[in-house]
Amino acid sequence: MFSSKSIPYFQAILAAILFGTSAPFAKLLLGEIDPLPLAGFLYLGSGLGSGIVLLIQRFQHNSSPSEAKIVRADIPWLLGAIIAGGVIAPIILLFGLKTTPAATASLLLNFESVATTLIAILIFKEAISRRIIIAMVLVTLASISLSYNTDGQWGFSLGALGVVGACLFWGFDNNFTRNISAKNPLVIVALKGFGAGSFSLLLSLILRNSLPGFPVILLSLVLGAFSYGLSIYLFILAMRNLGSARTSTLFGIAPFVGAILSISLLNEKPGLYFWISLPIILTGAFLMLSENHSHAHMHHELDHDHRHTHPDEHHHHQHSTESDSNGSSHSHWHKHEDVVHAHGHTPDIHHRHNHSSH
Repeated sequence: MFSSKSIPYFQAILAAILFGTSAPFAKLLLGEIDPLPLAGFLYLGSGLGSGIVLLIQRFQHNSSPSEAKIVRADIPWLLGAIIAGGVIAPIILLFGLKTTPAATASLLLNFESVATTLIAILIFKEAISRRIIIAMVLVTLASISLSYNTDGQWGFSLGALGVVGACLFWGFDNNFTRNISAKNPLVIVALKGFGAGSFSLLLSLILRNSLPGFPVILLSLVLGAFSYGLSIYLFILAMRNLGSARTSTLFGIAPFVGAILSISLLNEKPGLYFWISLPIILTGAFLMLSENHSHAHMHHELDHDHRHTHPDEHHHHQHSTESDSNGSSHSHWHKHEDVVHAHGHTPDIHHRHNHSSH
């Protein structure tokens, strides 16, 4: 049985597995639908799936909400994530792909996890150890190796810079989402799905892409609900506890899942680079999963709202009802007092302190 501290790591890995399944299944659908409307229906599927779950929860009688609500202060981060990841990045990518060889594009798309980590460190001051840097490098090298196509053309151009730019905006998307990861992830997924999906479909109509029949649309929506919606939901939960850098690094195993499924679904045989990359990515994942970051640190006084349980290392406040004080998940505004202590931790919502002396 997994410990509670290992759960976020496996949430990130499961998110990568679900997203990795989208590539081979989407490839099967691409014979019936153009890429842009397919992207729109995949995102809409994620929004619809999350919306349905939210409606079911709304009809359930629960006096104590388990997830925090989106508030006015969260809206700029949410809009930033939708605009950066669902609007700007796809536009730049489309223009970039027009003049970029397939081999170059496949390699450059691996820059997303690197961009996410660099933005997390340089702009949002997320702490990252040498061990995690090594893990990130290994996972990135493995995914680049897997993406390398010896039969494809190679070359850098303005289009290639467009692909890098798209990855950069997806990196901002991931970090913006990290800043609201303490809030209800189903609401975040629903709003991002509807926002990005509607934009992609509108753009496909402007570009006069043809739309497929209802069966293909339905399959695309279902695939999006799981490979995008559930994947992003788990990705947000992982970021809530691990931060952007660690989550995006673990998410780098997604190409391997797609490659493994392609072997069985599309009768594709794994090449030499697959077998070279596999031990590299396993080593990176092991370094990440076996990390033990512990030191004395200070928590400054803080008021916030997020899902939590009692008792734990950071939540000792009192409740009017016994059920909320006895291990059940719930959400409400609460106050943290100044405290200094030492224990193992990751850059979760309580541990985004400075590490200049560690």
